[in-house]
Amino acid sequence: MRRLWAWMLVLCLLAGCAPAASPAGDQETGEDAVSPPARDQQEEAEPPAPTEEELDRRQVETLLAGLTLEEQVGQLFLARCPAAGGAEDAAAYHLGGYVLFGRDFQDDAGGWLTREAFLDTVEAYQSAAAEDTGIPLLLASDEEGGSVTRASRDPNLFAAPFSSPQALLAAGGEEALVSDARDKSLALLDLGINVNLAPVCDVTTDPGAFIYSRTFGTGAEEAADYTAAVVEAMAQAGMGSVLKHFPGYGGNADTHTGIALDPRPMEQFRQEDFLPFAAGMEAGGDTTAVLVSHNIVSCMDENLPASLSPAVHAVLREELGFDGVIMTDDLAMEAVAAYAGEGDVAVMALLAGNDLILTTDYASQIPAVLAAVEEGRLDQETVETACRRVLTWKQALDLLG
Repeated sequence: MRRLWAWMLVLCLLAGCAPAASPAGDQETGEDAVSPPARDQQEEAEPPAPTEEELDRRQVETLLAGLTLEEQVGQLFLARCPAAGGAEDAAAYHLGGYVLFGRDFQDDAGGWLTREAFLDTVEAYQSAAAEDTGIPLLLASDEEGGSVTRASRDPNLFAAPFSSPQALLAAGGEEALVSDARDKSLALLDLGINVNLAPVCDVTTDPGAFIYSRTFGTGAEEAADYTAAVVEAMAQAGMGSVLKHFPGYGGNADTHTGIALDPRPMEQFRQEDFLPFAAGMEAGGDTTAVLVSHNIVSCMDENLPASLSPAVHAVLREELGFDGVIMTDDLAMEAVAAYAGEGDVAVMALLAGNDLILTTDYASQIPAVLAAVEEGRLDQETVETACRRVLTWKQALDLLG
């Protein structure tokens, strides 16, 4: 019987009845060998291509890292263009840009510049910056329309000065306002001007208020809608916009000639004045900046002008969530003269939270900022953060290539 079972087992084996051997490395065999991995597992996974946002960030960081402290500080100044030596100063002080006023569209004798002469001047400024840091200048002007116009007063450049926002609204409503913003932006860009210090976001319906003629002349909600429409048109054209004058001028006096105290409660700012600024920030994104006034707003800071107040800047950053460039109004105005301390008002402005200093006195303020960093009164990180924002704004305006 045993022999029979043995023969039956042999026959079964010969017939292929035995189970197939386990492959090498099978858990049943306990062997260490493993099956070759799939082809896509053998090859290293390629890293994903960087996003456009990542490439933009890398460009800014590379530029920032390549700047000396002196060059970083210079980028924080939007200087009033000097009557002479503009190209030389742009390089010597590594300036972030120039603001062009009426005289910058005139020759030494007071005559209006021809288009060719103006373009040659602007090209000289940009060439000087290119040879210095390689970073183009912001070239800004106040072209609000109406009572505040610069370039469009030159009859060799424009047929007539641009109309005020209120005149445009009366003539053609929001459509006229948007058309004007687009046409104005394209015309200014064609002249090399890449930032318009507009629109005026202040809210007042009082014809007797100092700022009234420069506003939309409407309530807060309408002003917010108009601000968004204008800023969007400017952004689409490639023009930098500047929302002014935060936190809202209201019915205050002219700060060009002295201090203006705003006693209004915080709730009024939240329900009215902040609305156009918030709308403009959303519409313009990275292409828009915010200019802070010299008014003393008692509900935020009863001691310092808004432009020099950390508390006011905290409201703009934290409550309104703005992360773009904040700039001062002109620090040469009388409203800040009493707060200049030892003369380093630009240091106070940077400590308050500004990124860009608008001033005539850049020749003394830039050394004051450098001295404050060397003495430890101003952190270099503060300078770097502000410079990063300025470079990011220039990038958004397609100035960095």
